[in-house]
Amino acid sequence: MPSLPRIKRSPRRLRTAEVVVAPPERRLAELDAHGLTWVHLTAPRPDEASGLASRYGWHPLDLEDVLSKRQRPKIDEYESYLFGVLHFPVYDKTVQRLNAGELDFFLGPEFLVTLPTVELLPVTRLFQRCYGDAELRASLFSKGSGYLLYHVLDDLFDYCFPILDKIGHKLDTVEDEMFEGRSEEVVRDISNVKQEIISYRKIIKPERATLRVLERQTRRFLPEELEVYFDDIVDASERIWDLLDNYKEVVEGLESTNESVISHRQNDILRILTVFSVVLLPLTLITGIFGMNVRFPGFNTSEDWWAILGAMIVILVGVLGFFRYKKFF
Repeated sequence: MPSLPRIKRSPRRLRTAEVVVAPPERRLAELDAHGLTWVHLTAPRPDEASGLASRYGWHPLDLEDVLSKRQRPKIDEYESYLFGVLHFPVYDKTVQRLNAGELDFFLGPEFLVTLPTVELLPVTRLFQRCYGDAELRASLFSKGSGYLLYHVLDDLFDYCFPILDKIGHKLDTVEDEMFEGRSEEVVRDISNVKQEIISYRKIIKPERATLRVLERQTRRFLPEELEVYFDDIVDASERIWDLLDNYKEVVEGLESTNESVISHRQNDILRILTVFSVVLLPLTLITGIFGMNVRFPGFNTSEDWWAILGAMIVILVGVLGFFRYKKFF
């Protein structure tokens, strides 16, 4: 998007090792080291977001995007900072579904502000580690805001792979259940796994192009020797997408196989029912004829009753023998 007129920056800080911190337990948590400030706030309220916008001079449209419920992944470039929106998978235990967690971030030469709409554990944990580990804080903050953002995103993408591993484990379990004779139960399990894969793909697909833009735009916030770092983030997203493509093919194959197994079992049941129907048809015909309320030869004689019964047994054995010879069962 076109660059806006230069926005007034916050007062420049001296790049020293002095640290000013706000505890991570507070809603607005802040770390300040080596002239770089990291502000972290989950689900910002309008007054909190407006205060940060006034402090750092953000564009009103960016503030509007931060407060909106859902934004598509994007990177907006301004003269003095970058504004980005990225999505990451978050498992919602209340509905037992995989949803998208949004991360809004502002990247400037002297600050990084992360504003997730829901708690993203990798970001929270990294902030807490930096708060409690001076050595880690120095190694991340001393190399600029771009390097710190790289580590935030790197932890988030690392968090994506265990979710993929769980999906892969579910697919293995579904395959085992399918051939243990529980095909009807597998239908529900396949549907759940398929829904997770679809949700994951909806999160990652629009983000791939955004990460390539981010890779280009963050170079001005990185030392020259660290410019290749964001290429690792792009590679991680591509690996995730490749795995999702593989899982999509696997779940479709399992679904097709399960339908074939169910269809085969239904055919077995129909074949058995057909055998019973054909075997009973001539016997029903005989009993129907001799069950008519009319006099016929041999009426009221025990010899004819045994003869009819014997004929029925012979027909029954003959029909069963014929089906057995034809390997119908």
